[in-house]
Amino acid sequence: MAQVKPIPEGYHTIIPHLVVRGGAAAIDFYKKAFGAVEHGRMPMPDGKIMHAQLKIGDSYLFLCDEFPGNGWNAGQTPGCAPVTIHLNVEDVDAVFQQAVAAGAKVKMPLADMFWGDRYGKLVDPFGHEWSLSTHKEDVSPEEMKKRGQAMMAQMGKR
Repeated sequence: MAQVKPIPEGYHTIIPHLVVRGGAAAIDFYKKAFGAVEHGRMPMPDGKIMHAQLKIGDSYLFLCDEFPGNGWNAGQTPGCAPVTIHLNVEDVDAVFQQAVAAGAKVKMPLADMFWGDRYGKLVDPFGHEWSLSTHKEDVSPEEMKKRGQAMMAQMGKR
Protein backbone atom coordinates (compact mmCIF):
# COMPACT_ATOMS: atom_id res chain seq x y z
CA MET A 1 0.00 0.00 0.00
CA ALA A 2 1.36 3.43 -0.95
CA GLN A 3 2.35 5.77 1.85
CA VAL A 4 0.06 8.76 2.32
CA LYS A 5 1.82 12.12 2.09
CA PRO A 6 0.96 14.43 5.03
CA ILE A 7 0.84 17.35 2.58
CA PRO A 8 -0.76 16.18 -0.68
CA GLU A 9 1.24 16.45 -3.90
CA GLY A 10 0.83 19.84 -5.54
CA TYR A 11 -0.43 21.66 -2.45
CA HIS A 12 1.46 24.48 -0.77
CA THR A 13 1.82 24.92 2.97
CA ILE A 14 -0.62 27.85 3.16
CA ILE A 15 -3.94 28.00 1.28
CA PRO A 16 -6.47 30.85 1.59
CA HIS A 17 -10.00 29.63 2.36
CA LEU A 18 -12.77 32.06 1.43
CA VAL A 19 -16.26 32.09 2.95
CA VAL A 20 -18.82 33.57 0.55
CA ARG A 21 -22.52 34.06 -0.04
CA GLY A 22 -23.36 32.26 -3.27
CA GLY A 23 -20.58 29.69 -3.56
CA ALA A 24 -21.54 28.44 -7.03
CA ALA A 25 -21.61 32.01 -8.38
CA ALA A 26 -18.26 32.73 -6.73
CA ILE A 27 -16.72 29.68 -8.39
CA ASP A 28 -18.02 30.86 -11.77
CA PHE A 29 -16.65 34.36 -11.10
CA TYR A 30 -13.14 33.11 -10.20
CA LYS A 31 -13.12 30.94 -13.33
CA LYS A 32 -14.06 33.90 -15.55
CA ALA A 33 -12.01 36.55 -13.75
CA PHE A 34 -8.80 34.67 -12.98
CA GLY A 35 -8.87 31.51 -15.08
CA ALA A 36 -9.46 29.31 -12.02
CA VAL A 37 -9.78 25.59 -12.65
CA GLU A 38 -12.22 23.72 -10.44
CA HIS A 39 -10.64 20.67 -8.79
CA GLY A 40 -13.63 19.56 -6.76
CA ARG A 41 -16.82 20.67 -5.12
CA MET A 42 -18.83 19.19 -2.24
CA PRO A 43 -22.40 20.48 -2.32
CA MET A 44 -24.78 20.17 0.61
CA PRO A 45 -28.25 18.70 -0.01
CA ASP A 46 -29.61 22.28 -0.27
CA GLY A 47 -27.05 23.14 -2.96
CA LYS A 48 -24.80 25.30 -0.78
CA ILE A 49 -21.10 24.60 -1.22
CA MET A 50 -19.59 22.87 1.82
CA HIS A 51 -16.14 22.88 0.21
CA ALA A 52 -14.63 23.62 -3.18
CA GLN A 53 -11.07 23.58 -4.44
CA LEU A 54 -9.99 25.91 -7.22
CA LYS A 55 -6.54 26.26 -8.70
CA ILE A 56 -5.28 29.57 -10.03
CA GLY A 57 -1.84 29.24 -11.60
CA ASP A 58 0.18 26.99 -9.28
CA SER A 59 -1.86 27.70 -6.13
CA TYR A 60 -5.04 26.38 -4.61
CA LEU A 61 -7.91 28.42 -3.22
CA PHE A 62 -10.49 26.79 -0.94
CA LEU A 63 -14.02 28.17 -0.86
CA CYS A 64 -17.29 27.48 0.95
CA ASP A 65 -20.68 29.06 1.38
CA GLU A 66 -21.35 30.78 4.66
CA PHE A 67 -22.82 28.71 7.48
CA PRO A 68 -23.36 31.30 10.25
CA GLY A 69 -24.58 28.72 12.76
CA ASN A 70 -21.19 27.00 12.49
CA GLY A 71 -19.14 30.20 12.61
CA TRP A 72 -18.48 30.40 8.85
CA ASN A 73 -19.50 33.96 7.96
CA ALA A 74 -19.15 35.72 4.62
CA GLY A 75 -17.45 39.06 4.13
CA GLN A 76 -20.78 40.86 3.94
CA THR A 77 -21.42 39.96 7.60
CA PRO A 78 -20.29 42.92 9.76
CA GLY A 79 -17.45 42.14 12.13
CA CYS A 80 -16.61 38.74 10.64
CA ALA A 81 -13.41 37.55 9.06
CA PRO A 82 -14.38 35.87 5.75
CA VAL A 83 -10.95 34.33 5.17
CA THR A 84 -9.41 31.40 6.99
CA ILE A 85 -5.74 30.65 6.46
CA HIS A 86 -5.38 26.92 5.88
CA LEU A 87 -2.06 25.43 6.96
CA ASN A 88 -0.93 21.99 5.72
CA VAL A 89 1.62 20.52 8.14
CA GLU A 90 3.48 17.25 8.68
CA ASP A 91 2.27 16.80 12.31
CA VAL A 92 -0.97 18.66 12.98
CA ASP A 93 -1.20 17.54 16.61
CA ALA A 94 2.21 19.03 17.46
CA VAL A 95 1.65 22.30 15.56
CA PHE A 96 -1.88 22.69 16.96
CA GLN A 97 -0.64 22.30 20.54
CA GLN A 98 2.30 24.63 19.84
CA ALA A 99 -0.12 27.32 18.61
CA VAL A 100 -2.41 26.88 21.64
CA ALA A 101 0.60 27.15 23.96
CA ALA A 102 1.56 30.37 22.15
CA GLY A 103 -1.88 31.88 22.79
CA ALA A 104 -4.24 30.67 20.05
CA LYS A 105 -7.79 29.72 21.06
CA VAL A 106 -9.36 26.48 19.86
CA LYS A 107 -12.37 27.09 17.61
CA MET A 108 -12.74 23.47 16.44
CA PRO A 109 -10.78 20.69 18.16
CA LEU A 110 -8.66 18.37 16.06
CA ALA A 111 -10.53 15.39 14.62
CA ASP A 112 -10.09 12.81 11.88
CA MET A 113 -12.33 14.03 9.06
CA PHE A 114 -14.26 12.12 6.41
CA TRP A 115 -12.09 13.48 3.58
CA GLY A 116 -8.94 11.88 5.02
CA ASP A 117 -7.33 14.74 6.96
CA ARG A 118 -6.80 15.27 10.66
CA TYR A 119 -8.17 18.82 10.95
CA GLY A 120 -8.93 21.56 13.47
CA LYS A 121 -9.38 25.34 13.70
CA LEU A 122 -7.80 28.04 15.84
CA VAL A 123 -8.17 31.79 16.28
CA ASP A 124 -4.92 33.68 16.81
CA PRO A 125 -4.62 36.52 19.37
CA PHE A 126 -5.18 39.02 16.53
CA GLY A 127 -8.56 37.58 15.47
CA HIS A 128 -7.45 35.60 12.41
CA GLU A 129 -8.80 32.10 11.89
CA TRP A 130 -6.46 29.26 10.99
CA SER A 131 -7.38 25.75 9.94
CA LEU A 132 -4.62 23.16 10.29
CA SER A 133 -4.43 19.69 8.81
CA THR A 134 -2.30 16.68 8.09
CA HIS A 135 -3.43 14.39 5.30
CA LYS A 136 -3.80 10.86 6.73
CA GLU A 137 -5.74 8.89 4.13
CA ASP A 138 -6.38 9.09 0.39
CA VAL A 139 -10.15 8.81 -0.05
CA SER A 140 -11.81 8.11 -3.41
CA PRO A 141 -14.46 10.58 -4.58
CA GLU A 142 -17.14 7.90 -4.18
CA GLU A 143 -16.09 7.06 -0.60
CA MET A 144 -15.78 10.76 0.26
CA LYS A 145 -19.33 11.38 -0.97
CA LYS A 146 -20.62 8.43 1.08
CA ARG A 147 -18.78 9.57 4.21
CA GLY A 148 -19.85 13.19 3.69
CA GLN A 149 -23.51 12.19 3.38
CA ALA A 150 -23.21 10.14 6.58
CA MET A 151 -21.69 13.15 8.38
CA MET A 152 -24.47 15.46 7.14
CA ALA A 153 -27.10 12.95 8.30
CA GLN A 154 -25.49 12.95 11.77
CA MET A 155 -25.43 16.78 11.80
CA GLY A 156 -29.12 16.81 10.89
CA LYS A 157 -29.93 14.72 13.99
CA ARG A 158 -28.39 17.30 16.36
